[in-house]
Amino acid sequence: MGPACWRRAEGAVVSRTDGGSARLMLVATPIGNLGDLSPRAVETLSTADLVACEDTRRTGRLLQHAGIVGSELLRLDAHTEERAAETVVRRLDAGAIVALVSDAGMPGISDPGERVVRRVVEAGHRVEVVPGPSAPVAAVAASGLAGDRWCMEGFLPRKGSARAGRLAELSVEERTMVIFESPHRLAATLVDLSTAMGGGRLLVVAREMTKLHEEFWRGTLDEAVGFASQGLKGELVLVVEGSPPVAEADDDRIRAVLAEALDAGASTRDAADEVSRRLGVSRRRAYRLALE
Repeated sequence: MGPACWRRAEGAVVSRTDGGSARLMLVATPIGNLGDLSPRAVETLSTADLVACEDTRRTGRLLQHAGIVGSELLRLDAHTEERAAETVVRRLDAGAIVALVSDAGMPGISDPGERVVRRVVEAGHRVEVVPGPSAPVAAVAASGLAGDRWCMEGFLPRKGSARAGRLAELSVEERTMVIFESPHRLAATLVDLSTAMGGGRLLVVAREMTKLHEEFWRGTLDEAVGFASQGLKGELVLVVEGSPPVAEADDDRIRAVLAEALDAGASTRDAADEVSRRLGVSRRRAYRLALE
């Protein structure tokens, strides 16, 4: 069977084979140590007709390190992704091979790329992947926390009800959680996590992975607040222990929390949403009890 790609048919996406050379190659790049660039990644980048990248200067230095010269680069970041996707599809229509990279790791994973892949798939072109370095996977593997079931949260909402709601959801998440954070916001985020989850929850802070000053700090959320006060620098990944299984709330408990939310001025629908997040019960059940 030949290489698979996709086309639209009757509102669905189905696979087909295509003997053409046009394809989008998703290429993982080093998260720090340039020695992690794989031989296959080098080959792909050196033969691509176009390299779409988050930062042309950074990718240019990576290509120079790999001995690749003369590549055509296309800026494709969070601000230009929609417009760049049109260029990528147009080049694929003409039979080109396009490589897509982000500044570090796999494009599309908390980095630009998702919308481009979707547009390429909808246009009926092949998408292939050159796997490699991944900060979330590396952090979970080195954390020592449960790695059989984990979830990728990325960056938390910065403030307001969106942040509070996400923290409430994560407080009852039983899987190991991976969170990205910048050094100057780390202390505030640790305080918020500790408040939502309890200060005894285990945490691993992975800093500068694969780089010269790589560090894995391990302790509780409360202990981590002191660690964060040291003026840390560099790339950070937080790996947070999942919640122990929570016994399902009974109807009386749900009604009590609903009453609190309704008394505070929430609508029936909003109160049901809040109870669903706080108690980990289905929204349908909470809404039914709210209507009663």
